[in-house]
Amino acid sequence: MLEIKNLEVKKDGLAILKNLNFSAGNSEFHVVMGPNGSGKSTLARTLAGHPEYTNYEGSIKFKNREISDLKADERLREGLMMGFQHPPRINGVNIKRFLTRVLEKIDGKEGAEKIEEKIKSATEELGFSEDLLTRNINAGLSGGERKRLELLQARLIEPEILILDEPDSGVDVDSLELISDQINWLHERGTTVVLITHYGSLLEEIDLEGARVHLFSDGKIITSGEQDLVREVEDKGFNRIYEECGCD
Repeated sequence: MLEIKNLEVKKDGLAILKNLNFSAGNSEFHVVMGPNGSGKSTLARTLAGHPEYTNYEGSIKFKNREISDLKADERLREGLMMGFQHPPRINGVNIKRFLTRVLEKIDGKEGAEKIEEKIKSATEELGFSEDLLTRNINAGLSGGERKRLELLQARLIEPEILILDEPDSGVDVDSLELISDQINWLHERGTTVVLITHYGSLLEEIDLEGARVHLFSDGKIITSGEQDLVREVEDKGFNRIYEECGCD
């Protein structure tokens, strides 16, 4: 489904991603871990089509198609969605109206009544009130609420692949549980998840059976393993693992 070959990304002349290779198939779960500044968020933004990261070398293929020429909204329509680490406030854009328009674009054949029911069901699952839906996007929302709103959009869209950039940062305990439940729900429905984090707290609530865990350092994946690697990171820290594997 997603295949990255020899990806190199620079910003202001500085190489951030270096000869990166990565692939993710249908309904898979991948965890990308690494310290701050290792290139994880740059990977997410590049995959999503962020305008600051469209000038790259190498290849990014999604469903066997090179996507370098696709803008962010076009990648979303193709089935690739990103959840931001810091979801921005968007003035003048009502949340419910925005969600409705997105579903009209994707599921327009369902009709207004079906779309209304879908939004109502999803907002209840994520613990949002009707009053909150009347606000502008992320206006007056806490960090946890902003992340839950990202997952609300993902639940409605059900993308083929979901890139989540540190969905646990700035999140309270209650929101963390709701977020992990939604990630599990989406994966069970067949969404391929690529979850980027440098903490293990969220991962304790997620079903990682069969998941692949990748450790980042200096713009590249230096080692990969199964879910036990998450616990090893928690116990030892990144630097010691890098030293032990001789890949620092």
